[in-house]
Amino acid sequence: MTDEFSIKHQPKEIRLKREEKLLEIDFEDGKSFSLTAELLRVESPSADVQGHGPGQKTTIAGRRHIGIMNVEAVGNYAIRLKFDDMHDSGIFSWDTLYDYGLRQDEMWQTYLASLKDKGLSRDP
Repeated sequence: MTDEFSIKHQPKEIRLKREEKLLEIDFEDGKSFSLTAELLRVESPSADVQGHGPGQKTTIAGRRHIGIMNVEAVGNYAIRLKFDDMHDSGIFSWDTLYDYGLRQDEMWQTYLASLKDKGLSRDP
């Protein structure tokens, strides 16, 4: 029986590099990703960023210098990140982090285009 809620990707190691504002994740399949705090913050899986349905995503501006203050385990399937702007409502599953790692360049370009379209800036 297949469990549709099963986690496909498991991390082997997670490292918070506060000074560099990076979260590094090594997965069991050998893939490794280095995700910026800014990308993780503006793409937070929280409802206040993603909305409650299609087309409700909010473009978060002014987070160029954002940092991650804390990483907290959520069960065996995810982490909660506390950012230094006090945002901490997004729960990043292992599969979400893996997906973000694979798609980070595309996600970043989409974010920059959204800022430009809305006349917003990465700067506070």
